[in-house]
This record gives sequence, C-alpha cells and structure tokens, in this order.
Amino acid sequence: MWQALRNELHPQGLEVVTVGMDTAGPEACRHFIEAASPEHPSLIDANHIVAAKFGIINIPNSIWIDEDGMIVRPAEAAPAPPSIEVERTNPFGGMTEFPDRATAIMSEAVHIEASPAEYEAALRDWVGNGADSVYALSPDEVIARSQPRDDNTSKGQAHFAMATHLEQLGDHAAAIGHFRMAHQLVPDNFAYRRQAWSLEPGGDADSPFARFWQGPDEGNEEAWPYDSEWVADVQAMGAANYYPKFTP
Repeated sequence: MWQALRNELHPQGLEVVTVGMDTAGPEACRHFIEAASPEHPSLIDANHIVAAKFGIINIPNSIWIDEDGMIVRPAEAAPAPPSIEVERTNPFGGMTEFPDRATAIMSEAVHIEASPAEYEAALRDWVGNGADSVYALSPDEVIARSQPRDDNTSKGQAHFAMATHLEQLGDHAAAIGHFRMAHQLVPDNFAYRRQAWSLEPGGDADSPFARFWQGPDEGNEEAWPYDSEWVADVQAMGAANYYPKFTP
C-alpha cells in the first residue's frame, strides 16, 4: 500500500524510504521486501541506528523530512493508508493451521487502535502544501514532541548495542543478558523487546513469519529467557494503548 501511495504522490515530490531494523540482517527482511517489489529505497539497519537517532520505539513508525533535510514530524505511528486498494494475498502462504501463539497474537492485534484515515489525510496535506501544511511542525514543536533521552535510555541503548554486537558475533547466550538490561532500562521500547524475542530459536524455520510470534511455549515457560513477551505485554497495557494517539 505504501508503494502505491508513493507512486501516486511521487510526481508531487513525495519519496518513501523504508528501513527494516533487524539484527539478523538482510535475509530477515528479504521476503517482505521482495513481496512488496518496491520502487522506492528499501534499506536494512541491522544495528538499529535509525531508531537510536530518531527515537523510534515501535513499528511501523515514520519521520517526515522536508526537501531541505529538516524533520517536520518526529517518529510517530504510521498506519497503512486505507484509501489504497491493492490485491491482498495471504501473508502466511499456504498455511491453513496456525501455531497457538500466532493465533493469540492476531487476536490481540485486531484490537490495536490507530488513526489510518487521519494520518493519510495529514500526509496528503503535507505533500500538497509543504511548509504551509497545518501538519508541518516548527523546529520547536518537533523538539518538544521528540522522545526525551534520559540516563536510563542512554544506558539501555548501550546494552542493546552490545547485545546486537554479540548476536552478530554468534554469541547468543551472552547477548541475552544485555537484551534483558535494555528491556529493564527502557520498558516502553517495543523495538528492543521485539528484536530480542525474534532471535530466540523455535517455530517453523521455513516460515518467514515464525520469528515474529516467538514466545514461551506452554508448559515450558521457564526456558523463555525474558521477563516479557508480546501477548502478555499488550494485554497488560491494553491493545488500545499500543500506539500513542495521533496528534495533528
């Protein structure tokens, strides 16, 4: 859908750059990029550098940057544009039966609230009106809305960077402790949590989606190395609170 919207608005100056943040590298994102067949730049950020620099703590998020390279809206939830009709395919391929965990995740996901129509209208207004758009924020407003970085956030980022480095060296066991510290220090960062969860072994190795529903197996919860997992976390916070409300 983003590809279709980009093609529609590209003549007016819009360019979309997608960034796959995954410590596992290009192969973890390849299936999704190839399925989308994007004409816009599609990048891989194995070290989550974009998240660190722009304050991204969940996905999908977007940052609006104008033609002068200035941020006019900081990181915020970016739901897919609902006005775009595309041919939908089953993202799970030929699967007809789903793991219990995948079913639990989808059951919670349907209750997640976003503002897709409002967000798309805002984006179209910005593309059409540029700096005169009511949705284009001033530098002071951008700073005010940006995620603050306190001491715990900085320490959590350092632990996450170390965990990523150890994972890429192949030392998964050593990475777990640093992932756990990152989760404790920055508890609202779902990007940190989701990354760690997805690197745990298990699931259907032939499914590109298996990594994204990792969690403790029923009856074997003690083997799960983290104090958090997606279903329980979302249930605790309430699916309606998963994304901050869109603020014009």
